[in-house]
Amino acid sequence: MRRAWPALLGLLLAACAAQAQPLAVRDGDLIFQVSRSSQSQAIQRATGSRYSHLGVILHRDGRPYVFEAIDPVSYTPLAAWIARGERGHYVLKRLRTPPDAAQQARLHAQAARFVGRRYDLAFEWSDRRIYCSELAWKLYQRALGLRIGQTRPLRSFRLDDPAVKAKLRERYGERVPLDEPVIAPAAMFDSPLLRTVASG
Repeated sequence: MRRAWPALLGLLLAACAAQAQPLAVRDGDLIFQVSRSSQSQAIQRATGSRYSHLGVILHRDGRPYVFEAIDPVSYTPLAAWIARGERGHYVLKRLRTPPDAAQQARLHAQAARFVGRRYDLAFEWSDRRIYCSELAWKLYQRALGLRIGQTRPLRSFRLDDPAVKAKLRERYGERVPLDEPVIAPAAMFDSPLLRTVASG
């Protein structure tokens, strides 16, 4: 048994070193997590997806940030963003044909136009306020002409769930905008334009 200890110790050290390696991200990657926000459960139940929040990886001064719609729209250091999610879990996705340098520059330019916008609690399809998947979707559509996932009218989601009903009542009262177009995190997560490159 004592002879096995050096080999076992070596395996443990190798595993720890592998976990300590920084996540290899590129500008334009999409990263998904389970948010700890008060609306996360309602989003999960309405869309049938585990993931309720996402952002776009953009580097600044050589460091990776997650460009995300919180309040206000801002850049969050990647490690802090991952730690903020439920159990630190994330899934990183990338275009099957990743953006080149010129396309990445266009993503940065579009992002600059959204910085400081307030979070959209009503999920309206406008730029006045904006929510997480709407921000990522519009960033890609306007910078690269790509639609990652399909929008759907609000009425097409699972609105009869008690948690969803309660959140709709809180946000809209009796006037729920059932025909408002919505892009859900699940629609982007499942897009065939993307492939999974990492998770943790």
